[in-house]
Amino acid sequence: MEERDILVFNDEEGQEIQLEILDYFEHDDEEYVMLATIDDDEDEDEDYEDEDYDETHDDEHDHDCDHEHDHDCDDCHCGSIEKDIYLMKVVIDGDEEKYVPVDEDKMDELIETINDLYNDDDDYDDDDEE
Repeated sequence: MEERDILVFNDEEGQEIQLEILDYFEHDDEEYVMLATIDDDEDEDEDYEDEDYDETHDDEHDHDCDHEHDHDCDDCHCGSIEKDIYLMKVVIDGDEEKYVPVDEDKMDELIETINDLYNDDDDYDDDDEE
């Protein structure tokens, strides 16, 4: 299993929130990070997949849910799980990375940048198939 980069933050009430680093990206010469929530039962989901994994199932399709099924993706858990996504600005302070909340007025620009990045990746993947 791939090792994940996890950050721990405290909310306004002092509760710990664990967020997984999904990706770093640049916008207007500044670095940002895209983070996702980690579900408390996510480990249980991974165990479920391990217990019920059928190697012949993997040969039939690539588990990206862009494939055909004889069943609903909800039944096999091969689809993506909906998570909350957070964007934060990365500020370098000496040898340390600090994560600063993004100004609301910049959020639409950042979302557009992310969409462009991921849509470009999809276009690149399509080119490889031709």
